[in-house]
Amino acid sequence: MGHRNLVSADDTLIKTQCHNANVPKTCIQCVKSNPHSQSADKVGIAAIVITCISNKAVTLESNMTVLASSVHDKKLKLILQDCQKEFSDAKTNLTTAMDRLKNKDYDQTNYLVNHALQKEFYCKNNVGDLHYTLPTTVLNDMTLYEELSEAAMRIIDRFL
Repeated sequence: MGHRNLVSADDTLIKTQCHNANVPKTCIQCVKSNPHSQSADKVGIAAIVITCISNKAVTLESNMTVLASSVHDKKLKLILQDCQKEFSDAKTNLTTAMDRLKNKDYDQTNYLVNHALQKEFYCKNNVGDLHYTLPTTVLNDMTLYEELSEAAMRIIDRFL
């Protein structure tokens, strides 16, 4: 019986940390997908969300590589290759953000998460300027990337 109460308390903490996000459901799904979520504190929950963002960056980087290799339009190929590089850079930013989070440098953590998010916006805008429609799965991953980034920044804002 006591174990159930512990789990519901942890679920409560997850919901509390995610409820300020624009899309709390995305944040909650990310956190609950991590086996360490039930024992995570507020900073641990933020770390899990940053890990989810980083995982999306890896997926999107790979998707851009595949798309770039499959298109024939030279301009579009260059834009997609640039997107691949942006997501690679975003991964680096997110790795550094995780280090800053562990060192309790929350302003710098948020700055780096936001910087990684700007790289996704840059990619999306450049692809859109060429009137190329990305595959739905890629667009869905980009939306999740945005939602998780926003959630992480809101969670971390509350540490300040």
